[in-house]
Amino acid sequence: QVQLVESGGGLVQPGGSLTLSCAVSGSFFSLYDMAWYRQAPGKQREKVAAISIGRPTHYADSVKGRFTISRDNANNTVSLQMNNLKAEDTAVYHCNVNAVVQQVPLRYKDFWGQGTQVTVSS
Repeated sequence: QVQLVESGGGLVQPGGSLTLSCAVSGSFFSLYDMAWYRQAPGKQREKVAAISIGRPTHYADSVKGRFTISRDNANNTVSLQMNNLKAEDTAVYHCNVNAVVQQVPLRYKDFWGQGTQVTVSS
């Protein structure tokens, strides 16, 4: 089993910054895709940012230039630096990883964290 624990959410004023972190542990061989999603009340889940081995980093248009995703492969963590936060960034942010759970034959599986609340309000 694979566990994801997110941290770093909270209440911040518009224009402020937060850094979310996601620590991945458990039984897996390696991590391929790592991403952050968010879901605001009454809205569909949105892919905010993703970082993959050998592919360009992805950002939603709404966060380009403000958010930065990074990963630490040695420690199996993924982070999301969020700057110039806006009220519309308020949501529950979920960490998602695509892990290699079997090598022969090669098999991937998606795992999700429980989420961390980010509230942007004055």
